[in-house]
Amino acid sequence: MEDIKFMERALELAKRRKGLTHPNPTVGCVIVKDGKVVGEGYHERAGMPHAEVVALEKAGERAKGATLYVTLEPCTHFGRTPPCTDAIIRAGLKRVVIATLDPNPLVSGKGVGRLKNAGIEVSVGVLEEEAKKLNEDFFTYISQKRPYITLKWAQSIDGSMATREGDSKWISGEESRCFAHQIRSEATAILVGVNTALRDDPELTIRAFPWERQPTRIVLDPQLRIREDLKLIRDGKAPTLIITSSENKEKIKRLEDLGIKVVLAPTIEGKLNLREVLRELYFMEIMHLLVEGGSITHTTFIKENLFDRLWVFLAPMLIGGGKRVGDIGVDILLKAKRLRLREIKRFGEDVALEYVNL
Repeated sequence: MEDIKFMERALELAKRRKGLTHPNPTVGCVIVKDGKVVGEGYHERAGMPHAEVVALEKAGERAKGATLYVTLEPCTHFGRTPPCTDAIIRAGLKRVVIATLDPNPLVSGKGVGRLKNAGIEVSVGVLEEEAKKLNEDFFTYISQKRPYITLKWAQSIDGSMATREGDSKWISGEESRCFAHQIRSEATAILVGVNTALRDDPELTIRAFPWERQPTRIVLDPQLRIREDLKLIRDGKAPTLIITSSENKEKIKRLEDLGIKVVLAPTIEGKLNLREVLRELYFMEIMHLLVEGGSITHTTFIKENLFDRLWVFLAPMLIGGGKRVGDIGVDILLKAKRLRLREIKRFGEDVALEYVNL
């Protein structure tokens, strides 16, 4: 029970930085001696000390003979920072309790082995599922070499994301939209199709509460139809990336002069090759990609089975015949994509459903 209690505290610390440590995982650490916490910490952002090092510095000499609780296996390699296992061994800890192993082949199992070889008792698997869920974006990013992908949209109870004229402001209520900003805060980047950008002129920023960084804004725009007067081009509130197959050098130059990054991507049958796009985003250290629309973009990601999680906000209205997820190739129910319902939230009259791709 004591292990669970202190690991819960380590997870609580890790959650404080969710969305702020990309492309690193979010990690919390607690050091306990004689039943009392003598040091604790979390990884603040990439390039800064890891949670274990922060906690060890706070514990000082009291770390000798203590137990360290950490939400992810300590690293054994030099990356942006030195190996955490070396710091743990030098501190003279007696025991290390780890929630889950690191999926990174450079670390997985090696951190545990290094600690055991140094004579430290190691326990693995305390609150493992909670720890894996906390860093599911990092696990996908490392194992599949693409961003973790969340799809999000609001719809009427009869399935429309917008009217047939494209009006979608606002289907969901204010409470729902505030929570949607929480979802944004966990993402490295927010993606929309060019039609959504042109029609809605969205900011694609976190505005519902103070936040330390803004996600990169990405627009899929095969023919480079983006207008230069749009907010996401002109406002300078967040990095903006246009992915296109167009070689309109003059327009690309104008966009780049405005501080916009333009990336050329290959096409398949006139459409951007999503898998190649995601591969490029992986190399750009986009760990968690939030896809916000519109219906054509969502349909493409679903048809390609390129998503890990889906948030749907249901609003108590009937639109009928509006814009919605299109044809994804299902002609009999046996071919229908099945998802797992993970969470239900209520915001006023709206209901938000979180599904996980199986």
